Amino acid sequence: MPAAIDRSVSEVLRDIVGNLQTIVRSEVRLAKTEIREEASKARLAVVLIGGGAVTAIFAALFLLLAGVFALILVVPAWAAALIVGATLAIIAALVLSAGTKRFKQLGAAPHPTAQT
Repeated sequence: MPAAIDRSVSEVLRDIVGNLQTIVRSEVRLAKTEIREEASKARLAVVLIGGGAVTAIFAALFLLLAGVFALILVVPAWAAALIVGATLAIIAALVLSAGTKRFKQLGAAPHPTAQT
């Protein structure tokens, strides 16, 4: 059994505080490392999602153009473009209105967090 070392309470407390600081610093370094690793994993996913979104936008534009070309067979070109444009404007207005209503229903801060 090792011999008891006589240390003052202040030395013991100083060691405890030093050990706690070391533990906290180590945890912060570990958290930073984990966040960097997750961010690098997420980077590829973000690039793929962004590329897919851009491609989807182009696809929608070409489908709208195809709609205009199809309507040209029935009505003059200006009327076909007007019909497609007006339809899109109406859809956009409905979507924006619904989004605005939902946005207004949101609170400024989370209520349980704000109370605490």
